[in-house]
Amino acid sequence: METSPRQTPAEKDGRDDAHFKIGDIAREFGISLRALRFYEDRGLLHPQRRGTTRLYSRRDRSHLQVILKGKQFGFTLTEIRDRLIARSDALDGQILEFNLHPDQIVAQIRHLERQRANLDIALTELRQAHLRAQIDKQMNGA
Repeated sequence: METSPRQTPAEKDGRDDAHFKIGDIAREFGISLRALRFYEDRGLLHPQRRGTTRLYSRRDRSHLQVILKGKQFGFTLTEIRDRLIARSDALDGQILEFNLHPDQIVAQIRHLERQRANLDIALTELRQAHLRAQIDKQMNGA
């Protein structure tokens, strides 16, 4: 998953008030159109509408960066939305960094370590099941 966007056509042209179409944003961040619509449905992104065209602002792009980084860190969409609301800067509409408290960082590390341990167990069990299936297949002459 790519979390830092490539330079957009608007940035290359030096435009500051640019709006970006859904396909441009999807390509820039390496995500699907469906994912963008899902984040919009969940209230995480708020593109403007011109007819059926969604136009994403620089603020939406900043929000999307935070969303993708939050997902990478293992936060739920509810937690990410709360972080977006808490960290919005009313002066310029830019999103501040995740800025987690050290206790939050430790708690998230522990959460991710538990998830990794559960994944390791699941992978081991699946590998064993696959090996048994291969042995059964060989023994039955298939």
